[in-house]
Amino acid sequence: MISPVTTGSRFRITFASWWLVWTLVQVMVINSYGATLRQSLTDGILCNLSLAASCLLITNNMKYYLPQKERYWYVLLMSVVLSGVWLWVIKTLLRFFLGGDPAYLRFLDNSIYIRYVIGFLMIGCMGILSLLWYTLQEQQAADRRKEEAEKMTKDAELLQLRQQLQPHFLFNSLNSISALAGSQPEKARHMIQQLSDFLRGTLKRDDHQWVSLEEELNHLQLYLDIEKVRFGQRLQTAVSIDDASRRMKVPSLLLQPIVENAIKFGLYDTTETVLITIDAVAANEQLQLTITNPYDEETAISTQGTGFGLASIRRRLYLLFARHDLLQTHTTGTLFTTTILIPQYH
Repeated sequence: MISPVTTGSRFRITFASWWLVWTLVQVMVINSYGATLRQSLTDGILCNLSLAASCLLITNNMKYYLPQKERYWYVLLMSVVLSGVWLWVIKTLLRFFLGGDPAYLRFLDNSIYIRYVIGFLMIGCMGILSLLWYTLQEQQAADRRKEEAEKMTKDAELLQLRQQLQPHFLFNSLNSISALAGSQPEKARHMIQQLSDFLRGTLKRDDHQWVSLEEELNHLQLYLDIEKVRFGQRLQTAVSIDDASRRMKVPSLLLQPIVENAIKFGLYDTTETVLITIDAVAANEQLQLTITNPYDEETAISTQGTGFGLASIRRRLYLLFARHDLLQTHTTGTLFTTTILIPQYH
């Protein structure tokens, strides 16, 4: 909601102080032209009280009607008309209260133009200041609404990305359970139990956008236990994490799709033992995660999927930090390396 410029004790004190000072100046100027103290005080008080009321009138008018394209012409027209009305009112009041002195009446008639110019400048300045105030308030309100809409859109997209990852992994696990059900029913039952634990943990974490790295690795271990049922001793993992990085925060469910990608490219189309490493170090107020897996360029072509895993992580990181450089991949010989940087200023 746009707050009026007249709200707040600071405005009231400033406004009252300005008119008090200006009234004293006008009283001294009128008195210097030969008017009596009574005439000077009456003139100054009546003129400036009515002029202050006119300024408040144009300010309140801006509250209910803020001109757009014609804004400056509108303020100019309002100032011209309101100054004329003010001048007529003040001239009538002064003639009523001080009309018994011909010398003062001549002074009043001679100063009519300068009074109009001063009134026009006062009312016009107040109109411009009010216009700038309400325009700024309106822009700030629009920016807040835009930020809230963008945040809601971003949160919805982040939730959608996280929810899309679960069926992606779930389908793979169900296919493996189906394959084991006939030949190795004990392993199939064990895998179902592990999958249940993993999904239960995932549901508990849905409300947490950020978790510590230690929590994320504990949850990842449930996923790895499921995959080790599928691949047996062929899947080996090594996790290296320093003490400083354990308590650092990461986006929830960040590592599972990356490790799944490493398993797909490391173990598919091979019968050898494969080692997947996960390293975490803290440096320069950010967490660096490095995941490596064996990589064979010839077999990698046949195992390529939709690329959704890494693409979703890259998109999540951009939505959270507005940076495209937080996920990098490169190949060195027979090793494929994924490096993620997680700034800690969130």
